[in-house]
Amino acid sequence: MRRVVTNALGVGAAAAFLILGGSQTAQAATGDLVINGQHYQNPSGCYPVNGSASIQNDTDARVTVHPDPGCTGPETGWISPGGGGTLMPVYGVKVP
Repeated sequence: MRRVVTNALGVGAAAAFLILGGSQTAQAATGDLVINGQHYQNPSGCYPVNGSASIQNDTDARVTVHPDPGCTGPETGWISPGGGGTLMPVYGVKVP
């Protein structure tokens, strides 16, 4: 009987771990992203632009650029943390 109770407690603890804290959630990049003069603090997600973009990446994450405003197509380039530049054609800027 003792073994059955121990196994049941082990399964319950594992389930509680998965429900309460076992999964990781996505977090925004830390810092500032500037796209065409617009500042975004701790950005996350996709930012649509109109064909060209002046980007300054002062975050701790690599930013990718895409040929579509929904950032669903393949990345066509990236800007490393601390980097910047003017890129075209760009229709989407994505921050993980």
